[in-house]
Amino acid sequence: MINNKITVGITAGDSNGIGYEVIIKALADARILESFTPVIYGSSKSFGIYRKSLHNIDHMETRLIGSASEAKPRCINIVSCVPDSIGLEPGKPTNDSAKAAIISLEKAVSDIKNGDIDVLVTAPINKRAMNVEGFGHTGHTEYLEKEFDVEEVLMFMVSDRLKVAVVTGHIPLKDVPGSITSESIVTKLRLMQSSLKRDFGVIEPKIAVLGLNPHCGDGGLLGDEEQTIILPAVKAANEEGIMAFGPYSPDGFFSMGNYAKFDATLAMYHDQGLAPFKALAFESGVNFTAGLPIVRTSPDHGTAYDMVGRDQADPHSMMCAIYTAIDIFRSRLAYDALLEGKMPERHHDAPEDNRKKGRPQIA
Repeated sequence: MINNKITVGITAGDSNGIGYEVIIKALADARILESFTPVIYGSSKSFGIYRKSLHNIDHMETRLIGSASEAKPRCINIVSCVPDSIGLEPGKPTNDSAKAAIISLEKAVSDIKNGDIDVLVTAPINKRAMNVEGFGHTGHTEYLEKEFDVEEVLMFMVSDRLKVAVVTGHIPLKDVPGSITSESIVTKLRLMQSSLKRDFGVIEPKIAVLGLNPHCGDGGLLGDEEQTIILPAVKAANEEGIMAFGPYSPDGFFSMGNYAKFDATLAMYHDQGLAPFKALAFESGVNFTAGLPIVRTSPDHGTAYDMVGRDQADPHSMMCAIYTAIDIFRSRLAYDALLEGKMPERHHDAPEDNRKKGRPQIA
């Protein structure tokens, strides 16, 4: 690779959603190109159409490339892998927009496997539309788990303020109780501890574990999963040296700010964790897939069809997803070098800490 900076692969996601808009806005400040080299996977035609629809973005230095291996610094590189024949209908899911999302994702994953990009950032997709087109997975997380042949991954919602992971992800609520076991909780806690240390530099992570039932079952009156499954899992994790605590009743845990006492929180199911996370950290929230051999992040919002074409989409979460991916990439390099007894390398001439220098203000 001729590029000497961290190369960030960015999928365009559903082409009729706000993916292109938040990508364009996130990369509009030319100073951002000093920190990393972006490679967008999508359609150069669609990129141009959406850019022209946005105010106050007159010029962007773009370069059409055939492969990420050709990416050059200080410009926005576009791998136009989505054919121009796939049309746009901004503001609604279509077969074409789902096809575009699948093509974009598959090409980016192929490139990161080949080492042509360093990290992967994925724009929002429409899961139902993609599965109609034969995608075969309930989301990015499940797709990447299969593509990288790992036994278990962790949906980890992260921000400077709050980190929340879930035991069960994209499954129907009625299937949650039967999917929660002491073994699955301990597995997720292992992944959380490993990620907090290697990806976020937490030396001795403290993890809170939430209950499943209202009021943690109220002594068995409202369910016994806390006593029979969750508490034994917490104790088993403690025996492995994992500092897990709980279970805690979710309503009081978040409303009283108890989450601030811990480095991360493990929720039992999707909305139990993501609802408070998005309420508390929506603008800066990032979806990170822990447990993969590569770094993948995503904004914590969806396609937002109702906002398309109005120049209203906020790029803050996309920017945070990009910088979080870069920070995690560097943290892994430093952590692994430390374990090997080596001095961390200054990879790709990157600033020493992206959280402290090298990024434009996005607040």
